[in-house]
Amino acid sequence: MKIVLPGGTGQVGALLRRTYAGRGHDVVVLSRRPEQLEPGVRHAVWDGRTLGPWAAELDGADVVVNLAGRTVNCRYTDENLRQMMDSRVESTRVVGQAVAAAARPPSTWLQMSTATVYADTRGPAHDEDGELGGEEPHVPLYWEYSVRIARRWEQALAEADTPRTRKVALRAAMVMTPDRGGVFDVLSTMARLGLGGPVAGGGQYVSWIHGDDVVRALDFLVEHPELSGPVNLAAPHPLTQAETMRVLRRTWGRPVGLPATRWMARAGALALRTDAELLLKSRRVVPGRLLGAGFAFAHPTWPDAAADLVARRRAL
Repeated sequence: MKIVLPGGTGQVGALLRRTYAGRGHDVVVLSRRPEQLEPGVRHAVWDGRTLGPWAAELDGADVVVNLAGRTVNCRYTDENLRQMMDSRVESTRVVGQAVAAAARPPSTWLQMSTATVYADTRGPAHDEDGELGGEEPHVPLYWEYSVRIARRWEQALAEADTPRTRKVALRAAMVMTPDRGGVFDVLSTMARLGLGGPVAGGGQYVSWIHGDDVVRALDFLVEHPELSGPVNLAAPHPLTQAETMRVLRRTWGRPVGLPATRWMARAGALALRTDAELLLKSRRVVPGRLLGAGFAFAHPTWPDAAADLVARRRAL
C-alpha cells in the first residue's frame, strides 16, 4: 500500500513510519522541513496550509493518516492556543482539498482528533455518543478552548468534499510508547524520581492506549469500510490518575510517590512549560465503536501495558 502521513514526524508518526516501512509499504511523510527518517520512508515538504506539489502524493495513495497539529505540550497562552487551532484546522482543510482534487483519491482518510473533546467527568465513561465538553460549570473557563479546537478540527474533516474517500476522526487518548520524549517517558521519569503520586487527590481519570494497539486499531479501521465518523482510540479500562501512577511506580520498582496539590501541579506545569489541564482534566473514555465491531486489544489493561512498556524501555 501507499500511505501518506501529513505531520508524521512526532511520536505517533514515528510509530507508524517504523511499522509501515517495516512491512514494505510505500510511506510518505509531509512536514515543513526535511527530516531524518527511517530507510524506505520518503519525504515531501508542505506548509500545512496551501496546496503544492506535495498534493500529488495523495493521488494514487491508499490511505492518508493526518497527524498534523502543534503539540499540546505547551503553555496555553493565547498565541499557543491560536497556533494549536490554526495548525489543526488548516492542515485538515488542505488535506481535504488535495484528496478532492486527486484523480485516484485514497479510499480511507484517518484524521487525528482527541479525546479531549469529551466533557470532564468522574462519572460514567464516554463512548462515541458521550457528552462533549465545553460547558461544564466546574472547570476553568479556558479549558473550553481545548474542546473548541477539537470540535473545529472535526468540523474541518466533516466539511471536506471527498465523496470517494471514507473519513474517520480518531479521538485519541494518551498514546503510550517506550520512545523518549513521549507521555510515557514523562510519567516514567516522575515515577522513578518518586514524584508520581496523586495530583489534586488523584480522582481524575486517565484514558490511554498502548502504541501497539494504535497500529492495530488503524489496521482494523482500514480493513473495515463500514466504520466512519468518530472512533475513540482508547483502551477499554481507564483508571484514576492515582491508580495509573501507582501501577507505574510499582512496575518500575518505586513504591513511593509524593502527592501534589492543585497549585503544585500548576507550578510544576509552569516550570515544565506545559499546562495543568493535561494533569487535572478527567478524561474517562472507552472505545465503544471498536469493541462493537469486534476489535480485540492486545493490551486492554494498564498493568499489562505498563509492564510491557517498562520492559521495552529498559531494553533501549
